[in-house]
Amino acid sequence: MTVLALQDREEIRELLARYCFLLDARDLGAFARLFAENGEWISRNGRATGRPAIEALLDGLVPVPREGARRKHLTCNIVIELEGVSASVRSNFLVVRDSTAGPVIAVAGTYADRLVKADGRWHFASRELFHDIAGESGLNVAATSGGPPEVKT
Repeated sequence: MTVLALQDREEIRELLARYCFLLDARDLGAFARLFAENGEWISRNGRATGRPAIEALLDGLVPVPREGARRKHLTCNIVIELEGVSASVRSNFLVVRDSTAGPVIAVAGTYADRLVKADGRWHFASRELFHDIAGESGLNVAATSGGPPEVKT
């Protein structure tokens, strides 16, 4: 493996970590900038295309961190397939949230990502979330019936 490939892998791992930190801090503007300009965020709770739409969708979903309503996202088991200036990534995630009884697992699942490298930085071209084990997520939505809402710019 080349030094450049190792550097790309490390930058991709940091992108995945920044996603968690920014989402937990509810820094949604910086969070949306992790995506390509026309990037997609897809989950059971909604779908958005483009940075402004991703920020708007998450603004409606993610509660403001406060005592009793904090969440922590964790990403592990990261498998990266480099393809020049694009990459495919699969990883597992776990979300822990506050509850009156203490910390509880809100959801566990899989991320399926397509990444692109532009201007020397890796971005999500698409990030699809599969909620393999779902509990009470602590988001600002009721359980969806039918398909998730879609937001486009």
